Amino acid sequence: MMVRISVLAAAAAALLVAPAGEASAGKRYQATITRTTFGIPHIEARDWRGVGYGVAYAYAEDNLCLLAEELATVAGERSLHFGPEAKAVLGFEEVDNLSSDVFFRAVIDLPTLREGAKNLPLRVQDLMAGYVAGYNRFLKDAGAEGIPAECRGKAWVRPITSDDMLRLNEKQMLLASSLNLAPAIANAAPPGSAAPKVAITLPDPKELGMGSNGWAFGSEATANGRGMVIGNPHFPWKGPNRFWQMHVIGPNGYDVMGVGLAGTPMPTLGFNKDVAWTHTVTEARHFTLYQLALDPTDPTRYMVDGKSEPMIAQTVSVPMPAGTPAVSRTLYSSRFGPVFIVPSRGITWSAQSAFALKDANRGNQRGIEAWLRIGEAKNVGEVKAAVSETLGIPWVNTIAADRFGDALHADVTAVPNVSAEKAKTCATPIAGLFAEFAILLDGSKSACDWDVAAGTPAPGLMPASDQAATIAKSWLTNSNDSYWISNPAMPHRELSPILGKYATARSLRTRSNFIETAALLAGGKVDHSRAQAHAFANKSLAADMAMDTVKTLCAATPQPVDAAVRGCKALAGWDGRFEADSRGAALFRLFWLKAARLPGLWAVPFDPADPVNTPRVLANDETKGEKLLAALVEAVAELESIDAPLDALWGDVQRVMAGNEAIAIHGGPGTLGILNMQESRPAPYGGLMPVHGTSYIQIVGFDETGPVADAILSYSQSTNPASPHAADQTRAYAAKQWHRLPFDRKAISASAIAKPKRLQE
Repeated sequence: MMVRISVLAAAAAALLVAPAGEASAGKRYQATITRTTFGIPHIEARDWRGVGYGVAYAYAEDNLCLLAEELATVAGERSLHFGPEAKAVLGFEEVDNLSSDVFFRAVIDLPTLREGAKNLPLRVQDLMAGYVAGYNRFLKDAGAEGIPAECRGKAWVRPITSDDMLRLNEKQMLLASSLNLAPAIANAAPPGSAAPKVAITLPDPKELGMGSNGWAFGSEATANGRGMVIGNPHFPWKGPNRFWQMHVIGPNGYDVMGVGLAGTPMPTLGFNKDVAWTHTVTEARHFTLYQLALDPTDPTRYMVDGKSEPMIAQTVSVPMPAGTPAVSRTLYSSRFGPVFIVPSRGITWSAQSAFALKDANRGNQRGIEAWLRIGEAKNVGEVKAAVSETLGIPWVNTIAADRFGDALHADVTAVPNVSAEKAKTCATPIAGLFAEFAILLDGSKSACDWDVAAGTPAPGLMPASDQAATIAKSWLTNSNDSYWISNPAMPHRELSPILGKYATARSLRTRSNFIETAALLAGGKVDHSRAQAHAFANKSLAADMAMDTVKTLCAATPQPVDAAVRGCKALAGWDGRFEADSRGAALFRLFWLKAARLPGLWAVPFDPADPVNTPRVLANDETKGEKLLAALVEAVAELESIDAPLDALWGDVQRVMAGNEAIAIHGGPGTLGILNMQESRPAPYGGLMPVHGTSYIQIVGFDETGPVADAILSYSQSTNPASPHAADQTRAYAAKQWHRLPFDRKAISASAIAKPKRLQE
């Protein structure tokens, strides 16, 4: 509960639960919002409509402009409001507005989504209806002058409808699949058409910027014998995929605290009194590609089992700014999904062949119910059942622990039901060219469509029994590599390749995770303070593995060039970490980005029997040592070209600005084996600014009465620069200060920063 112990709060509480005939009678939407430290809202409602109503209102208070722009994006209206050639982040990559608009207008099938919504659980329908009402109520209450300056008076700030929620949910489901090929789909046209005017790329899964670390510790690993979760999802610092903290107290005992993304009507990552959970992006592929054999007489027809089938043509019209006529574009789809092109990679639409994409998350409306069930779970077994029975989790692993001391890692999502045998027998001669990105199947054979298994909520999905889920009393973790190893002591059996690579080299971040977790447990069982130090250790596995060789090269090289001397001196004084006060980290970051690309980098190759410790030892025989030093010289030159000291404090290099205040940010690139990942880009104010990485970090354990949760949101709650909560948690993150989250009535009352706000209509 979250009411203040005061006459005023008691009166508000009485209104909230008033029976029919009293003050609240006849009100369709009711919620109470109490803000505590850092502006975290605690939303209490007696029904699911009220939950959505309160969550939307509180979110709009913090992030109205962000959400309003995102609603314009999914409605396919970016060109109208911002111009067709301008760009915005779509998912995790920049896309031109016209391609974005064409994609959303073509791929989001509103009539089908509306029909599907009628069959959703009533509480899901109520949540979404409440969210619409809460957002619109905020607009009404704010009035024209109450809208933040960044979007005040903009036509794209408007009341919303249920269609907006359907579009927004669909977009979130496609975030790690079709959305990354939006320009490739939006610009596909039959042979003879004009070439696309925009650049189209085939995303590299390792370069999409998605990541995260998650740990679940069971009774054998914790100091008090209860479960504990450390969650460290890596998400963008800007845009609609920022996390936002909330605590929801709803009907039937629902009491969950955590975070969600823009438009999420309840926490999708967090904890209740019995269970805590986090998510990491899975390596599983949630779509397949199909190579179509075209009818020789018509490139908009394709052959299946020797018979010609017409593609489905869909013409969409995209509104343009005033005075400019709308742009129309016709896209084509097959039984296997929309046609796409990536000319730079040889993926074209010719007279002989084309390529289509079939997405398991298109039309997936089961996610909200899956997360509601996780939030209601009393143990990790119920979490596993929630993800397994709904198959509604779109693209993330679920890592959970409960108060009884059980830990769970479930790589169970909406995945195409494609077995290893089918992937092999249905491969086309060029399938190997796509292997790093997706499984390519033969679209000329109906037998190469996804297999239909009994009992799945949608045809063609892989049953949970064929995916990976482990419950243990020890510990389980994931840093975005495949299901193969969640704990080196218990590797998983091999499954379909669509679930990820098996017995292959792990990323440096995954290996760092295993090494640092083993070191953590070697020092004793885990409690909150030791977990906090673990989360923010800022060690670099790349540095641990490389610096001895680098120092040897520096000492042994006769008459090295001056730049090498300066670089060696700077690295000699580096502590090997990415703390704000580490000197030399910026130089090593640049050096490693270059060195890691060198062929034959490691002297000891990967060994599947020892995935934690291989490959290792930088090779410096023959010319390889010279190339390593050359990489260092290049890094030195790059830093000196911008007048950056080689031994600069890392916090003077990696910063965010809050007005005129520079906030030093610790952490560094995941490719360097840093768990506290911060990927940065050159900042307009000089140095680097974090754009993607550690976001909502939570450490949740349990005592005899309930959850004990420490957390911090690295980029803070609000995107409104005028808000007091635009940078307050960023300062706390920079200082490695944790916040004990208030969960029960007493803690919420003690942490309240304003009187509860009661809403009803």
